[in-house]
Amino acid sequence: MRLAAAAAAVLVATSVCAEETIRAVRVWPSKDYTRVTLETTNELRYQISSVKAPERLVVDIENADYDSLAEQVAAKVRADDPYVANLRVGRPKPGTVRLVIDLRGEVSPQAFLLKPIGEYGHRLVLDVYPTVPADPLAALMKQLEEEKAAAEGQPAPRAGAPAARGETARKGTPAKPGVNRFFTIVVDAGHGGEDPGARGRGGTYEKAVTLAIARKLKALIDAEPNMRAVLTRDGDFYVPLAARVDKARRVRADLFVSIHADAFMLPHARGSSVFALSERGATSAAARWLAKRENEADLIGGVNLDGKDRHLAQTLLDLSQTATMNDSLRLGRAVLGELGEINTLHKPHVEQAGFAVLKAPDIPSILVETAFISNPEEEKRLADNRYQDKLARALLAGIKRHLAKYPPPARPTVAAGEPSPLPAPRGI
Repeated sequence: MRLAAAAAAVLVATSVCAEETIRAVRVWPSKDYTRVTLETTNELRYQISSVKAPERLVVDIENADYDSLAEQVAAKVRADDPYVANLRVGRPKPGTVRLVIDLRGEVSPQAFLLKPIGEYGHRLVLDVYPTVPADPLAALMKQLEEEKAAAEGQPAPRAGAPAARGETARKGTPAKPGVNRFFTIVVDAGHGGEDPGARGRGGTYEKAVTLAIARKLKALIDAEPNMRAVLTRDGDFYVPLAARVDKARRVRADLFVSIHADAFMLPHARGSSVFALSERGATSAAARWLAKRENEADLIGGVNLDGKDRHLAQTLLDLSQTATMNDSLRLGRAVLGELGEINTLHKPHVEQAGFAVLKAPDIPSILVETAFISNPEEEKRLADNRYQDKLARALLAGIKRHLAKYPPPARPTVAAGEPSPLPAPRGI
């Protein structure tokens, strides 16, 4: 009897020790999707199912610690989350912990596991997509129609819509009426969400700096009478590299500008850089190192690589766009010249490397390293609101200079409400 009791005690102790502690639960909401991430020391085993009336997702996790999960989910869902209403924890049977995700409506969920990388352990990722994804091209066309109606004296667009083209653009100067050709600029704020990018010694995150500059640049572009900007992300969430490229193609972008804040092992490295795509290898060892680091963002940010869309795979592999790369170099030189007016240049010429985010075969694309966030002096400047304004204005000046000298041909238009000819990214 004593042996049996001892054996039972060992079994109980082993069972308790086997329960996996949930180190962290993170929720990243956006208008495109909401991501829920559970981080653990070891890989989790789970089953996911959907339940109707009301809509919710049920995730049963084997041998997980109930208390750590219950503690981590508390107050993690924001009131403005468009897809997730609440997180709850239960224990349906011994050895299983249940995570219930209360939804705001019908969704299309995807779940996958990620292996440890950097400061992150094993992760179970739950991406909650709307059943009907938003079409960025339709949204952009609707915005333009609302502005046109306002400029022509029609009923004003709903609250929150941007200023009309006919209204004051900047400093009291009226915008030019009757513009026939609009340029669409996709502004890409690097990193985001699970992927913070580089971190300065003062604690500044690259993902926060890039988003702040991207928002400022978008505001400046939108104030131009013949330009409109589209952000790849407008919040703290991760967008896979291929999805950034795909979004630019879906809105028929004329230019693509990806914003970053460089980092290097040595703190004295400084200056601004501009990069374009290269088919034949990097122009320097530093460019090769930087491209490798940026291309690894999907491993950190978390991407389900099981169901790559064939169109996206082709986008990433078809690099025979010589004309596009020449335009990218011209755009890069124009932007680099403007950045040189407000900051030291790390290199006096546009460098090239195999950046995945620049691989749209038909859109001139550049990656701008605004400054070295790993340099304490430049980190302070990057975190300064006024310097961010200067950077945004320099980027706009470079874009305008390029468009004035090398205007791209007009792209086919699609009326608001019509579907985009390219498929919506799902699970990338």
